[in-house]
Amino acid sequence: YHFPSIFLMYLTANGSDSKKLRVEDSMDSPPSRVIHIRKLPNEVSETEVIALGLPFGKVTNILMLKGKNQAFLELGTEEAAVTMVTYYTAVTPQVRNVPVFIQYSNHKELKTDSALNQRAQAVLQAVSAVQEGGSPSSAAGESVLTPAPSPVLRIIIDNMFYPVTLDVLQQIFSKFGTVMKIITFTKNNQFQALLQFSDPVNAQQAKLSLDGQNIYNSCCTLRIDFSKLVNLNVKYNNDKSRDYTRPELPSGDGQPPVDPSVAATLSKDSTSLLGAISPLSAAAAAAAAAGRVALSGHSGPGGVLLVSNLNEEVSVYGDVQRVKILYNKKDSALIQMSDGNQAQLAMSHLNGQKMYGKIIRVTLSKHQTVQLPREGLDDQGLTKDFTSSPLHRFKKPGSKNFQNIFPPSATLHLSNIPENVTEEDLRLLFSNSGGTVKAFKFFQDRKMALLQTSTVEEAIQALIDLHNYDMGRGHRLRVSFSKSTI
Repeated sequence: YHFPSIFLMYLTANGSDSKKLRVEDSMDSPPSRVIHIRKLPNEVSETEVIALGLPFGKVTNILMLKGKNQAFLELGTEEAAVTMVTYYTAVTPQVRNVPVFIQYSNHKELKTDSALNQRAQAVLQAVSAVQEGGSPSSAAGESVLTPAPSPVLRIIIDNMFYPVTLDVLQQIFSKFGTVMKIITFTKNNQFQALLQFSDPVNAQQAKLSLDGQNIYNSCCTLRIDFSKLVNLNVKYNNDKSRDYTRPELPSGDGQPPVDPSVAATLSKDSTSLLGAISPLSAAAAAAAAAGRVALSGHSGPGGVLLVSNLNEEVSVYGDVQRVKILYNKKDSALIQMSDGNQAQLAMSHLNGQKMYGKIIRVTLSKHQTVQLPREGLDDQGLTKDFTSSPLHRFKKPGSKNFQNIFPPSATLHLSNIPENVTEEDLRLLFSNSGGTVKAFKFFQDRKMALLQTSTVEEAIQALIDLHNYDMGRGHRLRVSFSKSTI
């Protein structure tokens, strides 16, 4: 962040007494439980500012300087404030999709005039009541927070450029209370979910804190409202729905079963591994630990990977833009992905996998882009530009392809299968690539299928050989890794 060196700010109380608040660069200021927030959008509410600090602990005071687009937020402990500043150093805080700046204040506590700060104090009291499990009260002649109408939240994910799973939602929302049930579905081409807490107060607190926040940098925005339902009826425990109070539920036809011990573990508040950090950070950390989506902010916008024993299977995890084979080390190459998140995703899934009998190594490169050779310079064909390739799977924002990204596995998902192609045809095709087909299963419409090989290495090789294979009549076979087994 870029902060001004020093500036002065004057506050007037009761129209006469002035207090000087001197705010310095947070790099020089020692930690304080008072946080200074700058560059807030116009007409921002007290509730939205409090929501920035709420995931880190109790918020004990707030001072809004709306004319200056600034605010001061006091947390209950210095430790909570340190956690908040540390987190927002790595992930840019946003209010109404506008980046804001956060730093320590020089003040160890926030002293405000309650008469002039009446509405802010009313909001703070209401939020505190929710945090402590009480009933929010109204003040200043208006209702600040009405009682939660339901323990069930309806969640819509906007700008879903990267996958959001049921487990990621559980990690985010369990920070605010016990998550009992989740149902996910797609409606109007948008990923949505219904999530039930054990108590409406927890739903109120989660909505207050998370509505409008991004799960990952600049994407996957949470839009949260109360559902008209007060109880969810979950029939199956799988990747689309889960009842954490009933781990014995069946997984349903064609869905991977949920191990009861895993379900029991997930039903508890799992934030202990992540410490007192923001639930959004917890979500990203959980997703990264699961090998699904990497934490944002670790790679530049043109994420470049250094890969040994490279092959095009990396494109399963993003769109390869450019490839440069190293002149003095022909078994290694630089690969430029569309962005840093795709680079992280490819690295987390492919590093350490076995291919052609060797372990491939994938790390982030210090380079931000792969440079094309200067015009007229012969680099012996070591650099190639794939920017305009028609094979890119992830060009379309919010594409369903983002929801089907999984680590390498022995089971492959096949799609775009012509109607005249039989199981025997596909078994023969994949056997000829050098692998053993252990099992095969058509989906009901026969346009898609699952095919299981003997080993993950065989599946990787088959994907390299047969993704985009010409099946005739304009059909190009689509091959990706599946999380299912047959």
